[in-house]
Amino acid sequence: MSVEVNDESGAGVDAERLAALARFLLDRLRVHPLAELSVLAVDAETMAAHHLQWMDEEGPTDVMSFPMDELRPGSEDDDPAPGLLGDVVLCPEVAATQARATGHSTAHELDLLCAHGVLHLLGYDHAEPEEERDMFALQTRLLGEWWKVRGLEAGLTP
Repeated sequence: MSVEVNDESGAGVDAERLAALARFLLDRLRVHPLAELSVLAVDAETMAAHHLQWMDEEGPTDVMSFPMDELRPGSEDDDPAPGLLGDVVLCPEVAATQARATGHSTAHELDLLCAHGVLHLLGYDHAEPEEERDMFALQTRLLGEWWKVRGLEAGLTP
C-alpha cells in the first residue's frame, strides 16, 4: 500500500506511526495492496479554512476525509479494486485539546482520528444511529488490534 504522511502542522506528528497505522487498517479491511492514501497534518488555521470551504462550518475540526475513487473494503469473496483512496486531513492542535479533555495521549487521539478518517474514505458514516454503531464498533475493534500489535495499553501511552 502506498501511504504518504506529510506534517505541515508544525506539531511534530509521528508520521511513521500514522503510516504504519494506515497500512494496518487498509490491510485488515482488505483494501487492494496498490491502493494509495494520503494523510496530511495541518495547523488549526488551515483546518479552519478547509472546514469552512468544504463543510460550510466555522473553526477548525479534528479530521476531514476527501475520498477519491470510492474504494470499499474487500471481502474473501471478491477482489478489491486498486485506486486512489483519498486524503485524510488531521489537525494535531485540535487532537491535543481533545486528548487532554478525555485523559489520553495526543498520539492516541491522532490514531483514533486517522482510523476514523480512513473509515470515512471507505464509505463508513455515522449520520444514522445504526451507521454510527457499526462504524464506531469497527473503529474500536481495529484500534484495539493495532494497539495490541504495538504493545500499547489501550492506546494510552505514546
